[in-house]
Amino acid sequence: MKKTLKILIPLLLLVSLLLSLIIPFKAYALEDKSTKDMIYNKSTCNLRMEERRLWIDHVLWTRSFIVSDLASLEDKNDVAERLLRNQDDIGNSIKPYYGEEAGKKLSALLREHILLAGQVVDAAKSGNKADLEKYNKLWYKNADEIAAFLSSANPNYSNKLLKDMLHKHLQLVTDQVVARLKKDWKADIKAFDKGEDHMINFADILVDGIIKQFPDKFR
Repeated sequence: MKKTLKILIPLLLLVSLLLSLIIPFKAYALEDKSTKDMIYNKSTCNLRMEERRLWIDHVLWTRSFIVSDLASLEDKNDVAERLLRNQDDIGNSIKPYYGEEAGKKLSALLREHILLAGQVVDAAKSGNKADLEKYNKLWYKNADEIAAFLSSANPNYSNKLLKDMLHKHLQLVTDQVVARLKKDWKADIKAFDKGEDHMINFADILVDGIIKQFPDKFR
């Protein structure tokens, strides 16, 4: 019995030593994979959060402009300037993937989108139906051009889906204007909340398309 114990004890110590070496190795391997996954998640998360922030800013400053314009507030021009800067920020955000010219093109289309929105708001405010119809058509045409531009740059984007999303965005902005003109504040708030959620979804569609088109940038 004593001889057996003398043999078993060293063997158990040896097994214990080997396990102490193997377990940290496995933990290191898992940690390494986790680190890679974390890097992958961080890069995609950063892009998603950035695009969401930009498109939330888009609806936020659009709302601020509507409020200032309809109420003829003194900050109208400053708010418009900030809103236009947001369009440049959105254009800049795609430059790492599509280049300088593409970023400038998107900014130009979005600036046109905002200027036309201002004309739509002014026409609604003054009750000029002819101008309202005229600028509203141009506004939707511009939305179609934005959808066409984005879908031509990325084959993962559906032109129809982007167009539908942008048309819905215009409708929700219009709903805010109409509600404020009627002084239906609850309807105004409801339209804004829907519009914000909608543009977060739009931002996610753009991000998903970029990740699919440029997977190597997110590994």
